[in-house]
Amino acid sequence: MVLSEREEAVFEGGIKLGGIYHQFIGTPVSRRSRASLEAAIEEAVKNQPFVEDARVKIDERFFDRIGNEFDYLSLTGKMLDVRVTVRVGGTRCVCRMEYREEMDYPLMYVEEIESLGENRE
Repeated sequence: MVLSEREEAVFEGGIKLGGIYHQFIGTPVSRRSRASLEAAIEEAVKNQPFVEDARVKIDERFFDRIGNEFDYLSLTGKMLDVRVTVRVGGTRCVCRMEYREEMDYPLMYVEEIESLGENRE
């Protein structure tokens, strides 16, 4: 079975989000290291095939629980807001991971998908 560009783009985006989740959950993070961890996650996923862009935000509100400058948290799915853009041939797919309070779950989903009018070479 051969996947369409659209199917492959959605698959690649989902794989990238799953990889981020399972690779980085549990990583120690503090208010001081938050920005560098965001950048490290972005750069790590940008190394992968088909990735055009990655944006990672760690919710700063969680750091209000930290008692002193030496304390840290372990990164959880509730803290992450991730947007990964992949391109497969003429299809661009934006996949998202964000915590949904009503579900109490870090949901991964397709935010946007578009045909760029180009065919796969």
